[in-house]
Amino acid sequence: MLDERERDELRGLVGGYLADRSPESAVRAAMETADGVDDGLWAGLGVGGLGLCGLAVPSRWGGEGHTFAEVAVVLGELGRSLACVPYFSSVVLAQSLLLACADAAPDGGAADRWLPRLAAGRARGAVAVVEADGRWEPASVRTTATPEPDPTADPDGWRLNGVKHFVVDGHTADVLLMAARTDDRTGDGTGDGIGIFEVDAAADGLVRTPMATLDLTRRQARLELTDVRARRVGTAGWDAVRLMLRTAAVGLAAESVGGMRRVLEMAVDHARTRSQFGRPIGSFQAIKHKCADMLVATESADSLVRDAVALAASPAPRAPEGDIDDRGVAASLAHAYCQQAYLDCASENIQVHGGIGFTWEHPAQLYYKRAQSSRLLLGDPIWHRALAAELIDL
Repeated sequence: MLDERERDELRGLVGGYLADRSPESAVRAAMETADGVDDGLWAGLGVGGLGLCGLAVPSRWGGEGHTFAEVAVVLGELGRSLACVPYFSSVVLAQSLLLACADAAPDGGAADRWLPRLAAGRARGAVAVVEADGRWEPASVRTTATPEPDPTADPDGWRLNGVKHFVVDGHTADVLLMAARTDDRTGDGTGDGIGIFEVDAAADGLVRTPMATLDLTRRQARLELTDVRARRVGTAGWDAVRLMLRTAAVGLAAESVGGMRRVLEMAVDHARTRSQFGRPIGSFQAIKHKCADMLVATESADSLVRDAVALAASPAPRAPEGDIDDRGVAASLAHAYCQQAYLDCASENIQVHGGIGFTWEHPAQLYYKRAQSSRLLLGDPIWHRALAAELIDL
């Protein structure tokens, strides 16, 4: 784990690299491509460049062996730039789920097959859990998994049938990690009847369709599965998804704080330079209040994220076994507050800019759309507040 000074240096390194390689013009160019990914920038984040894709992956799988605190630094800078790369889907979602499943697969399994490639940035991963109702709950998983009908051909094989929605970067991933319902509700050790399965992106029967999304800087896909061959990832069940979701919620909150800082800067810079009635608009009380509210929201969000990241990066829970799940509470509260605050700040930034802020040509709309998308991506703030209340037994 890096110390605070080293993380500041990492922040400066990543921020400078993205400012040079992913300015607004590059973001807009990537948005216009079929896949919505800046492949050159993605290669630069991998092992041949900055080596940021394996920061939190243990060294046994070719990673740097750091913690999620270092990943959160990168996410904050990516949130500032809106860089069109599959970092969140591959590094945060896919890697976190594989690491959560690794304890249930002592032989390594999918982790051995994919983590070295994901850590190097030579492969891309995606996680497919959510279905038509958009809910991150085991009862909403309708995709079915049945053992391979011909066990002599593949004794460990399974067949998946169903439809997955809102899969971040699902149309460009090399491997898809999916939650599916099995008939075994007790034999897998989880008791929830949910299994995690590895699917090759080129598998027969898999149809990947990009979805029409508000935020063109982060694409999502719909996956249709018809007798698709799959391999079960150890004996992991919904518990692995729950652990991944906590990590992802903290990561998305860290990314959103980066976006909040950028829209605050945009608003303040405009308020200082735009004049009306012979003086800068920042001298008007209404604009001062908007900028002050944005600053308070951003600093509050940053404080919540710092605590949630520290918990996510720590080797053991603070609370004794059986006590309040402080990691889960911190993750849900950080997500709930940061996503709503990001949307509020992005909206206020548009208001400060006036008419120009509503146009396609101005970058304010890009951050507003990212904020709208992030607010719903991992469950909305209302759901996360309810989850936090449940965890503290309210």
